[in-house]
Amino acid sequence: MKKKIVIPLVILAALIVSSYYLFFTGDKREQQYTFTQITRGSLSQTITATGTLQAVTTVDIGTQVSGKIAKLYVDFNDHVRKGQLLAVIDTTTLVTQVNDGRSNLEKAKASYHQAQVTDEKNKVLYQKNYISELDYLTSQTNVESALADMKAAQSALDRAITNLGYAYIFAPISGVIQNRAVEAGQTVAASLSAPVLFTIAEDLDKMEILASIDESDIGQIVLGQKVDFSVQAYPDKKFWGTVVQKRINSAVVSNVVNYTVVVNSDNKDHFLLPGMTATMDFYIQEKDSVLVTPNLALRFTPTDDQLAEYTKEQAKLNGGKPDTLKKRMGGGMGRPTGGQTKSQFGRLWYLDQNGKLQMSPVVLGITDGKNTEIVRGRNVKEGMQVISGIQDNSTTSTAPKTNSLIPGSQPQRGPGRI
Repeated sequence: MKKKIVIPLVILAALIVSSYYLFFTGDKREQQYTFTQITRGSLSQTITATGTLQAVTTVDIGTQVSGKIAKLYVDFNDHVRKGQLLAVIDTTTLVTQVNDGRSNLEKAKASYHQAQVTDEKNKVLYQKNYISELDYLTSQTNVESALADMKAAQSALDRAITNLGYAYIFAPISGVIQNRAVEAGQTVAASLSAPVLFTIAEDLDKMEILASIDESDIGQIVLGQKVDFSVQAYPDKKFWGTVVQKRINSAVVSNVVNYTVVVNSDNKDHFLLPGMTATMDFYIQEKDSVLVTPNLALRFTPTDDQLAEYTKEQAKLNGGKPDTLKKRMGGGMGRPTGGQTKSQFGRLWYLDQNGKLQMSPVVLGITDGKNTEIVRGRNVKEGMQVISGIQDNSTTSTAPKTNSLIPGSQPQRGPGRI
């Protein structure tokens, strides 16, 4: 009989214990915090942009005369020196024009000589009153007219000789043939504009990038600023450059005002080629050996129940007076001064030695979009574990509650690296 009573009591006790853990401790077992660590390191704030690589000096070579390309002496990627002959345009017509010019000049000279001789004779006759004054003035006019014709013929000959010289295309600078736009036998017409025959890049040891910067970021770009960039051809390689020019001419692209910034970079190894697209990071600020927290921790906000429990605990510590987050945010932090006028406030949540939820107000510095500098904060130190989210074991997923007032909760412009 006694044994029959003990067995139901044991079962009842087991049910009570199971119910307790199921209904009273279920939330605590299912909800666990996820943590991240405050570290000390370097942080860079950057602006990201894209641009096109090109040689520092590029010259397009055209022609001022029309004709057929008779000879080509260079090809793509050829190194040329200043004054080197690159191509020859057919000179048949141009030589004929020169010969015609010489003939016309000789004819004009003969006419001028004849007019001079006639004028000398008429002068003697006029002095002896054998001809009228009108005849003598006509004779002088014929001399001046013949002289003008001779000068015009000389100019025509000079022009024909100059055009003949234009048929020989020489390199204006030393460099590399970047582009050849014609083939031997092709006819070029220079009636309205000079067609481009070659493009020469002067020095590929140095390259420049024309970067397009949004108007909201252009104020942070200064001359001499450090820039790093990468190209798709070498995704694992980093290149460096320096801002050398900030052009005031703007361009509107998709209703956004952009400005062109010129960046120079060394290219001793000739990895960089004209026309490549560069993804660039302009370094706005850099800081070494600062406290850094992941932005995920700054975005975290406890649930309503956790906040109620936190407020209740803080009220006990304050002698029963209610403690608000606004008061906690400003309490003991002071007002930013000097170079900290642009600092922002945030808060970090952590567990104290007793496992109680605590909050530390912090003054924030620069950010790279993933991590943020902690200028100062209450009870904040290197290696400290701060809460980054709440893990729900029932769904095995981490779902931090986002606080939109915390810096870093919105995507940062121009993410950099730490």
